[in-house]
Amino acid sequence: MTVIALKFGGYQEPASIHNQAAGRFGELLKKTLGDRVSFELIGSVLKIGRGSGDLVPMVESGELTFCYMSTVRFSKAAPELQLLELPFVVKDRASVFKALDGELGEIARRNIDSKTKCRLLGYWDNGFRYLSNRVHPIRKPEDCRGMRIRTQMSDLHGELFRTLGFEPIKCDIKDFVEQVSGDRFQAQDNPLTNIYNFGVHNHHRYITLTAHFWGASAFVCNAAQFRSWPRDVQVAVDAAAKEATARQRQLAAVEDAEIMKKLDPAKNEVIELTDAERGAFREAAQPVLDKYRKQLGPKLFAYLGA
Repeated sequence: MTVIALKFGGYQEPASIHNQAAGRFGELLKKTLGDRVSFELIGSVLKIGRGSGDLVPMVESGELTFCYMSTVRFSKAAPELQLLELPFVVKDRASVFKALDGELGEIARRNIDSKTKCRLLGYWDNGFRYLSNRVHPIRKPEDCRGMRIRTQMSDLHGELFRTLGFEPIKCDIKDFVEQVSGDRFQAQDNPLTNIYNFGVHNHHRYITLTAHFWGASAFVCNAAQFRSWPRDVQVAVDAAAKEATARQRQLAAVEDAEIMKKLDPAKNEVIELTDAERGAFREAAQPVLDKYRKQLGPKLFAYLGA
């Protein structure tokens, strides 16, 4: 019997909800397929000297079978995913997952499947993103001026931060985690789970709950490998992916509250914005939204009621 070797790569700590879901995916496959498959989870390729940006190429080359990665990395192949890189367009999880599990997600899925060497297995919850910094509390756009901020590899994110007055610097999470204690960056944005699990809270006293972005992660596999598997293995992978995706979303829905309990008020000041303060950020972001509403077209925004 030929054993099918499956390798899953991530970029987070073992306790992260992404790696918990990836582990659950492997457990389900072993339960269904038994000794026909082997499953290895490399929870953080950062620890073997690779960047998070290496994950998708590693899957496309066959070095890995599966990975999760921010949809930011797929927005060239699937331009409609740029919608998720825009500020304040996602109001709540229910509406965005209705869109991603429906027509919007299917359009992006077809583009990813046809334009990359990946097969999309699901959309995971990458969380609402918040600002953290080492300088001072941020309550209004003016507080951002002149601050150097690490950003994801997204031009759109950079546009927003520049509009707010930041000096954005694109940087892989591997390099950022290595440099967060230094002077290159004064601020960054991430979900609370990453702020805590990557140890950013140890260097950034101030955390502002702006929820300016919400992100999705694409859960993908090597398309050629998938096609090579027997039909029952393909069915098992799709079923396990569906269950792991549901589990990941459940974990994400409660993660912010769990992280808030872990933060020490003596070390971190969490700034919760008033409606008026949040409105000031939305108003400052409006030029970016207006630009991309024209560029992407109103139909895409309609998927999210934005």
